[in-house]
Amino acid sequence: MNALEAARVLTVTQLNLYVKSLLESSTYLKNIYISGEISNFTNHYRTGHLYFSLKDNTGIIKAVMFKSSAVKLKFNLQNGMKVICRGRVSLYERDGQYQLYVEEMQPDGVGALNLAFEQLTEKLRTEGLFDEAKKRKIPSVPSRIAVITSPTGAAVRDILSILKRRFPIARVIMCPVLVQGDGAPPQLIVAIEDVNRYHCADVIIIGRGGGSLEELWAFNDEGLARAIRSSSVPVISAVGHETDFTICDFASDLRAPTPSAAAELCVPDQIEILNFITNRKTMLYRSLKRQYEIKRLHLKSIMDRPALKSPMYLVDNARQRLDKTMATMTAVYVDSVKEYRNQLSVLSGTLDALSPLKVLSRGYAIPYHDGKLVRSLREIDRGDTLTVMISDGEIKAVVSETITNGNGERYER
Repeated sequence: MNALEAARVLTVTQLNLYVKSLLESSTYLKNIYISGEISNFTNHYRTGHLYFSLKDNTGIIKAVMFKSSAVKLKFNLQNGMKVICRGRVSLYERDGQYQLYVEEMQPDGVGALNLAFEQLTEKLRTEGLFDEAKKRKIPSVPSRIAVITSPTGAAVRDILSILKRRFPIARVIMCPVLVQGDGAPPQLIVAIEDVNRYHCADVIIIGRGGGSLEELWAFNDEGLARAIRSSSVPVISAVGHETDFTICDFASDLRAPTPSAAAELCVPDQIEILNFITNRKTMLYRSLKRQYEIKRLHLKSIMDRPALKSPMYLVDNARQRLDKTMATMTAVYVDSVKEYRNQLSVLSGTLDALSPLKVLSRGYAIPYHDGKLVRSLREIDRGDTLTVMISDGEIKAVVSETITNGNGERYER
């Protein structure tokens, strides 16, 4: 106990603070580069701090990157990503564990900007922001063109020169903006929104001349990509040279390899239009001339007809046809009358032969009783008054007696 009393007794916190002071007093550990693989990554979205571990085949160390440094990252951290970190080594006295306080970070083996470009491209592609089906059609003959680019430089001069040469009647609305640096993306976004807000253009050309990846980085902004897709006005991207690709190119409705190519793709060539109109005019003239000749020959053939040369020609023909028709009808009528007369004679003879009067003329008589023909003795009684029709008149008779046929028997009712 005496030995313990002689020695100074430290608390845990004092020990941790002492070790922390030792670590922070090391000049080497104040600015150290560490390479390793990220694991146990946690993003504290509320605070913006990044917590993770760095490991290699045999060791691991905890690390933290505070918001002030994390906002400068151009890419997103992921577990399994190999990185190179610059920072300082210290100890967090509460846990008694030393850790790396990261101030800068870059991917190991690939540039930070390249990685950020690949990550954002994959993210927006997964969201469907680059789908071809969602892209708008560029108008074939725009009357108003908004050009969003730097007011100085070769790009804007090339665009304006080509637009003036190819289609000078189109109205160009200049939207001068920064195309490089941290202030460029907000200006590019506002320019697109203004064109849509005021409905001042049929198509938008956005871009700049060539440059390094860093110089073109403003066109890899996520907000700009979303502004392009939200635009109701079709957008042509013209960033850098033919080999340069940006997020802006993928999000736009049409990608042009250069600003000059964008101007050419945006408007038709007035010379081609004039040639087209001239060709169509020639074709129309030839077609009208051909139709005129056809109609002229047709009219001539009509005018050469006898009816037009001599109007009485039709009357004479009609009169002859009428005479022939009348003669035919008369002959048919006469033949029909003769035929019907012959038929009438035959029928008259047949009817005369069957006539009751013919029978009466041969001495027969026809008795009637109450207007009905008497066919049997059973139809009359003694005392009935009969009307007897003979050839030259009628006889009124009273039945006094009836005698049956053949046997002389009397029949009385």
